[in-house]
Amino acid sequence: MLASPWIAALGALFIWWFSTGAILWVVKGADDRGRYGHLWSVVLALPLLVLGAVGLFQTLESNTIYGVYGAFLAALAIWGWIELSFLSGVITGPNSEDCPAGIAEWDRFVRAWGTVAYHEILLTVALVAILWLSWGAENMFGFWTFAVLYFARISAKLNLFLGVPKINVEFLPSPLTHLPSHFRFAKLNPLFPVSVTALSFAVACWLERIYASATPADTVGFALLAALTALALLEHWLMVLPLPDEKLWRWMIPAPKTNDKTLLREDGHGL
Repeated sequence: MLASPWIAALGALFIWWFSTGAILWVVKGADDRGRYGHLWSVVLALPLLVLGAVGLFQTLESNTIYGVYGAFLAALAIWGWIELSFLSGVITGPNSEDCPAGIAEWDRFVRAWGTVAYHEILLTVALVAILWLSWGAENMFGFWTFAVLYFARISAKLNLFLGVPKINVEFLPSPLTHLPSHFRFAKLNPLFPVSVTALSFAVACWLERIYASATPADTVGFALLAALTALALLEHWLMVLPLPDEKLWRWMIPAPKTNDKTLLREDGHGL
């Protein structure tokens, strides 16, 4: 059963949905635990990072179905801890202030970079380290998993900076309330068509690799990558389509009890 590409794709979908909800639940719960709540949530999640690193190393030479699944989950564990550290406000950037309205575009970019600089550097270091560790190994699906997440996230952040019609800030925790002020609300930006085209092409490449795979392990690995890339493509489209995607995680994050909701101004420079 685990050798089926359909099972692999459905598994990737479930893991994406559940792990995203779990991270949101942790960071929103930490909001209610005082000053050090977010720091402790990151520290207590360190075993996830360790398990991911160990799992990735252990699966490098395991070109089996279980090895591919293990590498995929290991990469997600590493990614998940780094994302938790960002959403918790522990590893972000030197700028934690709102972006003033009406500033020059380059100044806005510098300020926006300052909100995520340490996080992006950590992700880049992790990507390079995983590539160095995986180079020439039998099982490189852990690296490809992390690479898909990395480039899709960079693309998403650039699109938010340049401007998209829909920006969902409902689940942002308290340490990141300054972040949306660096986004822009706009009908479309020149990067968006490039992003969705590149992601669509990547999905097509992974699907072609499934068809050409010589072993069940490769079939499973490319199915996982195809599903993950398709989800990244979906997340990009959700920036422009008026769909209530926040309902996907309402099972873990209750709706606000008041009608006082934070909204972006139409110029995209403030909360």
